[in-house]
Amino acid sequence: QVQLVESGGGLVQPGGSLRLSCTASGSIFMIVAMGWYRQAPGKEREMVATINNGGAVNYADSVKGRFTVSRDRTKNTVYLSTDSLKPEDTAVYYCNVYAVMTGPPYRHDAYWGQGTQVTVSS
Repeated sequence: QVQLVESGGGLVQPGGSLRLSCTASGSIFMIVAMGWYRQAPGKEREMVATINNGGAVNYADSVKGRFTVSRDRTKNTVYLSTDSLKPEDTAVYYCNVYAVMTGPPYRHDAYWGQGTQVTVSS
């Protein structure tokens, strides 16, 4: 099983910057993809950004051009960065990792972080 530890959330003013970090640990054979999802009060959880093991990235339309997702493969860490926060970005942000565990059996599954609150307000 994979443990995910998130950090970097907090209260930020509109137009401010943010960097979230998520580090995966455990008996990991290979990480297929890592990414960030968010859920605002009363809203469904949505994908924010993902990056796969080849470096391909995917962004939600609402954050495209403002957010950057990156990965440090040596640390099994994924980051989400921006310097253009909007109030609409307020949500709980969850790290997600799809990983293959060492084996046999080489079990693969998606794992979720505990969530970190991001509040964008003046």
